[in-house]
Amino acid sequence: MAHWLFKSEPSAWSFAQQVEAGEKGTNWNGVRNHQAKLNMMAMKVGEHGFFYHSNEGKAVVGIVEIIKPYYPDPTDPKGVFGMVDIRAVSALPREVTLEAIKAEKRLAGMVLVNNSRLSVQPVAAAEWSVVCKMGGLQRP
Repeated sequence: MAHWLFKSEPSAWSFAQQVEAGEKGTNWNGVRNHQAKLNMMAMKVGEHGFFYHSNEGKAVVGIVEIIKPYYPDPTDPKGVFGMVDIRAVSALPREVTLEAIKAEKRLAGMVLVNNSRLSVQPVAAAEWSVVCKMGGLQRP
């Protein structure tokens, strides 16, 4: 199974709001980047992703699950981009800051470190495990 990272500014959509959405989850719409689009097209139901607060906080704060695969985004007037649906799985016991991620040598190749502007990114299995442990999860 692949792993992912979803970035959102907490003032626009926070992990707390994602949690409040409950089991029905929410759609991840508004993405207008072709690489992010390709990442979402590759997602499968049941895969997990990190929820990352960008700009305000700059930290991995929770884990989400993909609950509906890629489909057209009705907010895109040109019909080029799509979205997936996600639901919150759990908050991390400890937020993992971007500063901590950059300081961890095992995460030097992580997309978040090297292409921090990409809003939806893949996360390698080894990176997933490291970030989960940094966040206080014993079982990634």
